[in-house]
Amino acid sequence: MSHPERAFDLVLFDLDGTLIDSAAQLAQAVNLTLTDLGLAHADEAVIRTWVGNGADKLIQRALAYREADPELLTNARPIFFQHYNACLLQGLAMYDGVVHSLRRLQTLGYKQAIVTNKPSDFVAPILDALGISDCFALWLGGNCVPVKKPSPEPLLHACQTLGVSPARTLMVGDSENDVLAAKAAGIKVVGLTYGYNYGRPIADSQPDWVFEHFSQLDTLLN
Repeated sequence: MSHPERAFDLVLFDLDGTLIDSAAQLAQAVNLTLTDLGLAHADEAVIRTWVGNGADKLIQRALAYREADPELLTNARPIFFQHYNACLLQGLAMYDGVVHSLRRLQTLGYKQAIVTNKPSDFVAPILDALGISDCFALWLGGNCVPVKKPSPEPLLHACQTLGVSPARTLMVGDSENDVLAAKAAGIKVVGLTYGYNYGRPIADSQPDWVFEHFSQLDTLLN
């Protein structure tokens, strides 16, 4: 049901760097993988700049950082998945204001969905552990559609599945991928400054709004 007095009916959220700070768990899994491959660790601050394009890109960047053979990716992938699955929920936390705003939007009747490049096997356990699964009508992992963000296809798929036009949809994310995907889909987008975005200011990607805190969504969605 559309609400004519509102600009949006559906809000799409990225996951890592938007709703949750998962850098510590990802860094632990990356470094354990590097150890198993006989390679030196990388600092968490560096690994943060590799997050956002899915697991394969994360592993590729780790291998490139240590000047390892790119063909090690085939061996590294299952090792990384094993380590990440083991530490997935250790110390996992949401950013300040996330729960309050998600629950507020839920009460107001907004449809909410997650569109992430994270492999789908990891998404449901995270949402369940954090107690926010019921906030979302849909979630799409990076392998749920043939292409990942920055392609607009995952966002358009979410809109089609939930029966909401792109013009009535808002994307909320922390990276250039989110902004590019939203713009290509004809969707307005909020860029959050506190996420990862490869170490670059999200404002450089020219989202429609730049917010420093998740709770600022409350001023946009009423």
